[in-house]
Amino acid sequence: MTFVDRDTRCILAWKVGYRRSGYEFQEMLADSLQGHDYYSDDYQGYKTVLYSPAIHHPMKDKSQTYSVEGSNADLRHYLARLRRRSRCFSRKMEALRNAVKLFVHAYNQRQLYKHRFPSYNPPLISFATP
Repeated sequence: MTFVDRDTRCILAWKVGYRRSGYEFQEMLADSLQGHDYYSDDYQGYKTVLYSPAIHHPMKDKSQTYSVEGSNADLRHYLARLRRRSRCFSRKMEALRNAVKLFVHAYNQRQLYKHRFPSYNPPLISFATP
């Protein structure tokens, strides 16, 4: 699960887990920067979250959720363990969390760089090392 800033396309919050529930979303929301508008798909779990004082906009289509859909596609593209369960998968949840943590760090650094220098699109791997 991810929260993505629409302006910079940075991942603001993420969580790896077995369940997708309103409780999990509420924890992510409490740990992330507060926005004033939140857009999501029409999943029932989002409707139980308290966004106050922000406004939640559940969308039936992907017209306003393209940022998070794009970052999720990048996650699946760069992390083989999120592609197919039969070949590459994490046997330990902690290994998956560490892989996603490294990806989010490199991804956010690249997104901020692209935001500052839009004409240059560097490879993600150049931001993976500290």
